[in-house]
Amino acid sequence: MEMVKKILVHLSKDNVAPQCARFVQSVTGYFTESLDDEVEVKCSLENNRFVLCDCEKGRGIPLKRASFCPFKYLSVAEAAEIPLDVQSRGVDVGVAILLQSANQKVLLTRRASNLRIFPNVWVPPGGHVELDERLLDAGLRELREETGLKLDPGDVSAQLLGLWESVFPPMLSRGLPQRHHVVTYMLLNTSLTHLQLQASLHPEYAEVSGCLWVDASLVKAIVSAVDGEEDSGTHLEGLPSTINVLEVSSEGGLSESVLPFSVLCNRAPANGADVERVSTGTKYALELWLKNLEGQGTRC
Repeated sequence: MEMVKKILVHLSKDNVAPQCARFVQSVTGYFTESLDDEVEVKCSLENNRFVLCDCEKGRGIPLKRASFCPFKYLSVAEAAEIPLDVQSRGVDVGVAILLQSANQKVLLTRRASNLRIFPNVWVPPGGHVELDERLLDAGLRELREETGLKLDPGDVSAQLLGLWESVFPPMLSRGLPQRHHVVTYMLLNTSLTHLQLQASLHPEYAEVSGCLWVDASLVKAIVSAVDGEEDSGTHLEGLPSTINVLEVSSEGGLSESVLPFSVLCNRAPANGADVERVSTGTKYALELWLKNLEGQGTRC
């Protein structure tokens, strides 16, 4: 048996044995019979394989790709241009943590400017899943490594919100794909307020350049700036023109700063250099978070 070196996505439908997903195929497209960008699947992490299976509507969790996902439009000729060492990577698995405080705020971090993948983009804490690791354990480890927050599984209630098919670069107009992931977005509820959590923040400067907390009112404006659509005007009425941000020093210290709130409503550019913004996958996860909040309100 071949030794497993990393956790990769495996796909199955119609009860066929799971097969390792190919780098150049769209994971979402595998389960849809049209150009739809969202589908429900069942997922499991077993024997160091992240397995996605088809399921009846209403019985799975959402899996989504961007409307401009490169693998939705990649031609055979373009796929052949991707280096073989990239094609052989398969589809990696990531985990991202939406940490919700007791006063219903969520932590976002800005990726360091020197990172090769999505620099200066705002995302939840997260990263790869290591061999023999559960999704929750991987998320808590990445949260600790990136932010310094040390939470035990017993300190939180966890919920899998949804899956996102992430590609870098995110559009074919910005180059052929170099990275391909399925990101699992997990919601962690804590009994601590954002200020109590903030007191323990010690971000890793090599990965994180800033931190901020957003509430539902801010999130609604952020997700209204839909990537891939023409800018029809984001609804910023009644919202602050700036937002408080914690800037990270090279020593890992934090200092307060302000950021124009409009920066968080930037859209992903189709060409040229990227801009500081909230990632497309993060906007999707924040939409799921809002729906979860609304559901909690309905049940109360």
